[in-house]
Amino acid sequence: MSQSLFLLFSLGTERYALPTAEVALVLPLSPCKRLPGAPPWVAGLLPHGDGHVPVIDLSRLALGQPAAARVSTRLVLVHYRGAGGAGRLLGLILEQATETLRCDPRRFEAAAVGNDGAPYLGPVMPYQGGLLQRVQVEDLLDPATRALLYPPEPA
Repeated sequence: MSQSLFLLFSLGTERYALPTAEVALVLPLSPCKRLPGAPPWVAGLLPHGDGHVPVIDLSRLALGQPAAARVSTRLVLVHYRGAGGAGRLLGLILEQATETLRCDPRRFEAAAVGNDGAPYLGPVMPYQGGLLQRVQVEDLLDPATRALLYPPEPA
């Protein structure tokens, strides 16, 4: 049985899982440069190395309320490959992102209810008396937001 590692986090009172194979770096919550005119769930830009990384607040995207600034709130840099593009870093603000779970990824099964409004919410599995839902990094950004955060490079 193949095992994979997942980073667990919360959106409201529900638990979610992010495959650690997609995680580049986990940082403490840091301030970002705001982007006026961007959707409210775009937290801004984070200086990183010689450049910057766009950051989204997943709680604000999913629930309409910003992530609480707690000790357990993390800024997680993931490899984003949305729309078949090359891997780029994307920052995610995640609450209660302090635990991991090792399990067989085949335990996650398609949810019985579709959610076209949140295509990034993937399959589910039983976990601690409830359900744990996997987040699909490549489906986090709609085309308009992807174009805003990753504009085409000039030729």
